[in-house]
Amino acid sequence: MSSFKSPKDYEELIRVIHERYDEMSKTYQNISIYLTQNPNDVAVHSVNAIAAKCGIHASSFVRFAQSLGYKGFKELQALFQRRLATAAPGFEARRKALDEELQKRDKSELGFLRELVVQDIASLQDMLETIDTSSISNAAKIIDTANTVYLVGQLRSAPVVELLRYILTMLGKRCVLLDTSGGLATHMARTIQSTDALIAVSFRFYANEVVNIVEEIGQMNVPIIAITDSTLSPLAKTARVLFPVPEHDHAFSRSLAAPICLAQALAVAVAALKQTGEDTPRIPTVTAP
Repeated sequence: MSSFKSPKDYEELIRVIHERYDEMSKTYQNISIYLTQNPNDVAVHSVNAIAAKCGIHASSFVRFAQSLGYKGFKELQALFQRRLATAAPGFEARRKALDEELQKRDKSELGFLRELVVQDIASLQDMLETIDTSSISNAAKIIDTANTVYLVGQLRSAPVVELLRYILTMLGKRCVLLDTSGGLATHMARTIQSTDALIAVSFRFYANEVVNIVEEIGQMNVPIIAITDSTLSPLAKTARVLFPVPEHDHAFSRSLAAPICLAQALAVAVAALKQTGEDTPRIPTVTAP
């Protein structure tokens, strides 16, 4: 049992987890990531159910809680339950509705589509509750005032930065995509100036080159906007604006619905800064007749 004084509320717990994260074992780091990514699920599920989702034995969750000064996992879980009671009063009803929908699962092609749609809706609702309005505003201002917007995202993050490059270019922003062609992404990143901005997108398991670029550029006083899956992501340390978009596991793959929606929201916010009047911000299109 640890002599560490246990955090008294959810906010203090998250702060302590961040402070101690680098010193934790790999198992405890994985537990920390799950707790910070899925606070609502932690509040309503048993430790056995949570452990099964993580692929980690329930006893490890108990020992993790004890290392933070709690008698057991239930004491730690109580902080998540108090947070849920005040921060997201509609979540419990939505969770039950989601569970009911998923219990209707069938293995037809339409059934696969239905399951993905239901889970994507839950992801979008969760993001709407967790994203800070000021973060979107700050990110839009950084993008709008940057001389050049650099974008980096690899593997399954690539579609998010490709979409951002397209929309921001249509808005008249000078954009440079740091892709992997020719192995020049890292070298191109070193041409970034402090008057530019970098948008980095990466999810577990984080692309090494993206992480290295963010760490190097973060030392150059360049504003970085990061879209990732956790406040414990390696992108979080140097980000000027951080968008942690928790991911929900799917049977086949993890969905990009939430980060794609966030990318579109950022583009609309930039469009609003560029346009005057009360009309809804619009993005120019090259396909109009």
